[in-house]
Amino acid sequence: MPITKETIGVGLIGAGDISVLHAAAIKKCPGAKLVGLWNRNQDRANQRAKEFGCKNYASPEELVADPNIDAVFVLTNLETHLEYTVQVLGMGKHVLVEKPVGVTVAEIERMKALAGAKDLVCMPGHNYVYEGGMVRTRELVDNGDLGKIVSAYVMYNIHHPEEVAARYPGVVRQILTHHSYIMLYLVGKPVELCAMKATLHYKEYKEEDIAMVQMRLHNGALAHFCASFAADDHAADPWTVMVKVIGTAGSTRYSYRDHVEIKPGLVHSQTYTAYQGSITNEVRHFLIDCLRMGQKPLSTLDDAITAQKMIEAAEKSIAEKSVVSL
Repeated sequence: MPITKETIGVGLIGAGDISVLHAAAIKKCPGAKLVGLWNRNQDRANQRAKEFGCKNYASPEELVADPNIDAVFVLTNLETHLEYTVQVLGMGKHVLVEKPVGVTVAEIERMKALAGAKDLVCMPGHNYVYEGGMVRTRELVDNGDLGKIVSAYVMYNIHHPEEVAARYPGVVRQILTHHSYIMLYLVGKPVELCAMKATLHYKEYKEEDIAMVQMRLHNGALAHFCASFAADDHAADPWTVMVKVIGTAGSTRYSYRDHVEIKPGLVHSQTYTAYQGSITNEVRHFLIDCLRMGQKPLSTLDDAITAQKMIEAAEKSIAEKSVVSL
């Protein structure tokens, strides 16, 4: 049932870098309030609670049990997403789970089953599809205005120092998950793929800093992913973050470079305004459109399951040096 109370109370489990963007988004969301947060590192938790003007809970159990909290954002490391999501849903609270949603397909399927049994919203943190340009592209594709889709591209080239990259599970899981749900939203599922990865600039961290994937889509079109922490693209019209869909009757483009602030971001040397904008739109859709109005997420746990299957297929392709069918 839609939430009818005047103010939707929100709690954050996890107070890392991404919590700053979510807290800013909640602040801009009418009829919503950040009640409090919990973080394993209590020094970080106290710092963030002071920054956000909210309560710091002593434990995640205390947070999810607070009757003032209606929805929880799970913003912790990937390996703990299932644990905290199950805990939140078990207390009858709605949940937004940052991506990657789960370590395996089975984990995401368990979240979906529990949310369905409890009649609660469990929304994956697939923020890019809430960008206005992505929504327009989807409409153009669905209406046939671009003609027959020929190709799609999702590119990411942002240098990450080793100490920053070490927080993440490599670009395949960390970045290609974004690419996967973006493509699913815009043009649909692939039927086969092949992938390669490399580690080019890390000295100690063992995970990959660049990966590429080639795909054949269900309609015969081809698609390409690139995800790189290895280097920035300094060329004219750089592929910092670029999404293209090309059809026989038209094409579309989305780029991070359309809005850039010359100041350091959370982990980037510049601030790409569209990133905060996509998080803000995602949070508003979750809290207002879904919880208040009863609408569905633009990207669901079913999409998260398919995206995870794509990631696991890419990992299999890399390991076996093969083309993998989905």
